[in-house]
Amino acid sequence: MSPEPTTPAQPDGSERGHELSHGPVDQPHGDHAPRTTETDDMSTPQNPEEPELDLVIPDDISSLLSPTSDPELAVLVTQIAGAEPLAAACSLAQLEIDAVPTEIGALAVLHDLTGDAPQRAAAAVSTLVKGVPLILLTRRGEQLSATRWQDGVEGDVLAPGLVLGGAPEELEDLVTGQTSVAELSGVVPSAGISRWKAMRLLTSTARKARKK
Repeated sequence: MSPEPTTPAQPDGSERGHELSHGPVDQPHGDHAPRTTETDDMSTPQNPEEPELDLVIPDDISSLLSPTSDPELAVLVTQIAGAEPLAAACSLAQLEIDAVPTEIGALAVLHDLTGDAPQRAAAAVSTLVKGVPLILLTRRGEQLSATRWQDGVEGDVLAPGLVLGGAPEELEDLVTGQTSVAELSGVVPSAGISRWKAMRLLTSTARKARKK
C-alpha cells in the first residue's frame, strides 16, 4: 500500500502571531492598492507651477457702471436763429464749434469732446442766451443721451427719442452718421469769427429781436 499523503501542520495562534511580527509586510499593488479620496486630491494643486491669482473686488464699482469714454458726437441744439449768431456767441465763449443752420434753430457741433468739455460748452452758451433753454445731445456708439440746460445750469435728462421726434433733418443725419458737418451747407465755424466781429453780430441780432 502506498503511504497516505500528509497534510502540513497548521501553526497555532502563537506561531501565527510570531510570523506576522517578523519583517516588513509588502504593500499591495495594482488593483488592490488603496485609492486616494477626493479630499486628498483637492489638497494638492493640479499644477504646482501655475501662479495663484489674487482676486480683488473694489468697494466702489460706480466707475464700472457709468460711461467713461468720450462721446463720438456732441451737439448743442439751440433756438438761436441763424448759424452766424451762434458761432459768434461760441467765439466769445472761446468754444470751437461748427454752427449749422436749421429751420428751428442753429446747431453747435462741438470740436472738443474730451472729459466734461461738452457740459462746459452747454453751460457757457446757455449763460450767454439767458432765459432760452438748449439741449446737449451726445452719442457714444449706439447710445444717445440728451440733457436740458438753461442759464448755465444742467436740467432734466430727456428721452433722446422725444428730442429726435421733432428734430430737423440735419440733426438726424448727424446723429445717425448719415452725413458729416463738411457735407452740410451754410456751416459757420466759430474759429473764423474774431471777438470784435462776434460782438457786432450779437449786438445786431439783439436789435433785430427787439424790433420784432
